Amino acid sequence: MQRVRKDDRVKVLSGKDAGKEGRVVRVWPKEGRVMVEGVNVQTKHRRLQRTRSGGTEGGIVHEEAPFDASNVMPICEQCGKAVRVGSRSVDGGRVRFCRACDSEF
Repeated sequence: MQRVRKDDRVKVLSGKDAGKEGRVVRVWPKEGRVMVEGVNVQTKHRRLQRTRSGGTEGGIVHEEAPFDASNVMPICEQCGKAVRVGSRSVDGGRVRFCRACDSEF
């Protein structure tokens, strides 16, 4: 069971963006990495690409980069705090729950 899933609100625990909150855009479970909206933004210099249908613009582009999933904690919708996540079986399936207030995600 994954601790962090796509579209979860998370809080960044460490790194240059520690303390920021954002929405999970993409998850790589095998690599243990996540991409969070507005966090770990990097500057890339793009070349002008010439294609038959038209060209894409070049220049300086700011985009998010993935980082380790252990650096984020999900934010509970009920208590509004960054919490640890537990899992329990309900009706033959697994459900994530908040360890602080015991509400399900």
